[in-house]
Amino acid sequence: MKKLALCILVTITAICAYAQITPTATYEYVKRDSSLYFDLYKTANSADNYTVIFVFGGGFIGGSRNEPFYFPYYSKLLENNINVVAIDYRLGLKGVKGLGVFNYKPLENAIAMAAEDLLTATKYIMEHEKELQIDSKKLIIAGSSAGAITVLQADYELGNRTKLGQILPDGFRYAGVISHAGAIFSTKGKVKYRHQEPAPTMLLHGTADRLVNYKQIKMFNIGLFGSSKLVKRFDKYGYPYYMVRYNNIGHEVAAMMFEDLDKSMWFIENYIVKGAKIHRDDFIDDPTVKRYEFGNAKPSDLY
Repeated sequence: MKKLALCILVTITAICAYAQITPTATYEYVKRDSSLYFDLYKTANSADNYTVIFVFGGGFIGGSRNEPFYFPYYSKLLENNINVVAIDYRLGLKGVKGLGVFNYKPLENAIAMAAEDLLTATKYIMEHEKELQIDSKKLIIAGSSAGAITVLQADYELGNRTKLGQILPDGFRYAGVISHAGAIFSTKGKVKYRHQEPAPTMLLHGTADRLVNYKQIKMFNIGLFGSSKLVKRFDKYGYPYYMVRYNNIGHEVAAMMFEDLDKSMWFIENYIVKGAKIHRDDFIDDPTVKRYEFGNAKPSDLY
């Protein structure tokens, strides 16, 4: 399966199924080689509500903030009185060939670029709170696939006060993180948060996911650590998390934001609003989960 076929499949599915929704406003948040924007979808009393910064998927080679596939998810968040900020980010793996264990630098760079853009968008929001009517203490980051990697990585950079983490003020923490089939890239072995604890984290992943591996891809100290490995680290250090494991499901979980919104809302209400510091691990064995061609994809299919 070629990357073009993957993009066409997802795009056609989205366009056929979903209607356009219109953002409240669009903002340029930074100039890189070109301008990067975010769309803001606001609720009534937006300044009092939580805001999800959403990062789209697409293997760091494609996708967009206004892909119709995501509109039902945005709409449902708005119905639950949650603002939405849908961001652009740089696609650092466009045109990359031969990505693998011995050629990991392009992936490392792509993840770093995307995390930098997410953190920069967050900085813009913090600096324009009054104009945007958004409370930066109530920011939740959520993403799908490459976007899920991005949100986990951004919180990891904050947790270690890296150069990227220093984009935001010391002590800033997201209210929460929601990852649909994500992972963290580390060159220092097992994932550790040395400067501050991670935000309350929700991890949803298929146990048969080969595109963003459910466990890990590792060589010496360099690795991409999936949800299963991250939960073990969170368990060890007592960090609050909510894990949802889909048995024998592949990368489809990356496209289940709308279907799993009730779980996400439960996470937000209990872990973020009420501040519960608990470990919850759900194992779901559901043969009715809708399957897609991309569910069986592996990295070599894309790059």
